[in-house]
Amino acid sequence: MASALFLILCFTHFFLSSSQPLYLPLTHTLSQTQFNSTQHLLKSTTTRSARRFHHHRRRHNRETNQVSLPLAPGSDYTLSFTLNSSPPQPVSLYMDTGSDLVWFPCSPFECILCEGKPNSTNPPPKIPKNAAVSCDSRSCSSAHSSLSSANLCAISHCPLDSIEISECSSFSCPPFYYAYADGSFIAKLYKHSLSIPMSTPALVLRNFTFGCSHSSLGEPIGVAGFGRGLLSLPAQLSTFSPHLATQFSYCLVSHSFDQDRVRRPSPLILGPYDEKQKRFGDGAGGSVEYAYTSMLDNPKHPYFYSIGLAGVSVGKRVFPAPEILQGVDENGNGGIVVDSGTTFTMFPQGFYNSLVAEFDRRVGRVHERATRVEDETGLGPCYYYEKVVEVPAVTLHFAGNKSSVLLPRRNYFYEFVDGGVRAGRKRKKVGCWMLMNGGDEAEMSGGPGGILGNYQQQGFEVVYDLEKRRVGFARRQCALLWDSLNQR
Repeated sequence: MASALFLILCFTHFFLSSSQPLYLPLTHTLSQTQFNSTQHLLKSTTTRSARRFHHHRRRHNRETNQVSLPLAPGSDYTLSFTLNSSPPQPVSLYMDTGSDLVWFPCSPFECILCEGKPNSTNPPPKIPKNAAVSCDSRSCSSAHSSLSSANLCAISHCPLDSIEISECSSFSCPPFYYAYADGSFIAKLYKHSLSIPMSTPALVLRNFTFGCSHSSLGEPIGVAGFGRGLLSLPAQLSTFSPHLATQFSYCLVSHSFDQDRVRRPSPLILGPYDEKQKRFGDGAGGSVEYAYTSMLDNPKHPYFYSIGLAGVSVGKRVFPAPEILQGVDENGNGGIVVDSGTTFTMFPQGFYNSLVAEFDRRVGRVHERATRVEDETGLGPCYYYEKVVEVPAVTLHFAGNKSSVLLPRRNYFYEFVDGGVRAGRKRKKVGCWMLMNGGDEAEMSGGPGGILGNYQQQGFEVVYDLEKRRVGFARRQCALLWDSLNQR
């Protein structure tokens, strides 16, 4: 999805050693030319969500201070930094809790099969050659899926006698390959000074490690990985301020696939909350209730934020989740990944079909199925309606501590207008079920059992409590939360 989000400082004096919070905004826009209809946009988004989920399943490698940044609705959320070169160069990166590497395109840059994809408005930056990471560093080993420093330095042509006495620091980390659901790239590791755009003084991240790519397949914009890994953005921020390593959260303003609609910022908050701050943006001034569930360790995918799902309610009927969704086994299979980089939630086919059958039993007996819209969007079931459509409530029940989250209607049922003059047919109101089929469980080859996508996270503050190893959800008025934080 075409995205352009920019960080702007709204707190004028900030030091990493202080206890004062920092608030930075992100703004989101959709391309006016990439998608010619809502159906086209939805089809692209469902296809990307499915590819990303199946890629996750295949992939087997790999102080009281608070920083707040705002996000905005859309399927992708992007941060902007400045590379402190001469002259300074802006860099835009997608935010992604499902990966653990920070990388971006560097000049000269070639992107293969990137026609029709969003491109950064900024030209790829040039990186000083003396900023390369050495082959014997922990960062190099992490980028190469924990390959030993001796092997990496041998690949970099460090002499044997130097390898034996660990004196290869002058040899660069060799290039590495990294793949996503719908693209890949080759990059080298560098260390350089980055800053987050803001008023004086700037938040400067010195010796920040990132991947620099000169060649990618289908990936024209870089990524800021927020996963549980050494090279992730939260892990590296913790070296500048340990307080930032304890928690981060975001609160997503409701999605809109309407290109003409004005979008409000959504806050991304790095660092812990105190009780007073938790009341901001609740609309009533009272305490905010969080539903927490434990993070699950995944030996094969250690960077994932995995949780267990006990079941899902459609109306008053509860459907127990299959074993693959309830936990992670010793081989790293199962569980639900909480992922900011995937739009729609994905469940195994059998479980998904049970939910859809109950939903359709309640809605389909009253409203006509919109099968053409289903084919055009990749969503379903979809229904035509005239004035209003009544849909049953949907609730997620988490494993372990029996916490539950009632989804807002818009998080699982999207309503829009089909047809019109441009489409050459009569305009009709239509609504679609917004969860997706993740495929036959019997044919799954390992990896996560499902994904909790960002569309279903909208309207919640989602807290990644790294210190207590748990993920929390609280209903919030996200735009109001950003306004409240921005005014402090």
